Amino acid sequence: MQIEETVIDSIRSRPRFKIFTDISKEVYTEHLKNFLAEKNENYFGNINSEAAIIKVKSEEDYFWKPCLALRTEHDSEENKTVVRGVFGPTSAVWTFFMFLYFIFGILFMVFISIWFVEKQIKSHEFPWALSVSIISLFCVLATYIAGRFGQIKAKEEMQKLRDFAEESVRKFEGD
Repeated sequence: MQIEETVIDSIRSRPRFKIFTDISKEVYTEHLKNFLAEKNENYFGNINSEAAIIKVKSEEDYFWKPCLALRTEHDSEENKTVVRGVFGPTSAVWTFFMFLYFIFGILFMVFISIWFVEKQIKSHEFPWALSVSIISLFCVLATYIAGRFGQIKAKEEMQKLRDFAEESVRKFEGD
């Protein structure tokens, strides 16, 4: 088993990792189903032939509750199975955060453009455009900080999920 993680993976908003193994995709999927059933007091999730979503059972339920998305594929160059793991919040929360980034980014571009054009044509019809563009930048920053805060709060559960993924392969290869 070989685990690959880069420095950039630890600072992403959705950290990633790869596990290379000699187990076939189908066998790994069946083993993962059994492993999840064995660990059902701490974990729950949904597993199919291509992907799996695993979550940690906990009493707290907050906005950035992490889940681990595992995707298996065959690497023809190395002739091994690659298990790709991506940590992140639920898809609804992730979509909401991306929506906020998109809206605030568009607002910034629109209002900074209005301000710039106003300066170029020496008009004074939109004196508030620069203020609104700066506020939209602060909103982007606040969205980023909220995401990082959620990620920091969920660090312990993310480590449990990472251990789950590594243990699921390690246990099978040890058999």
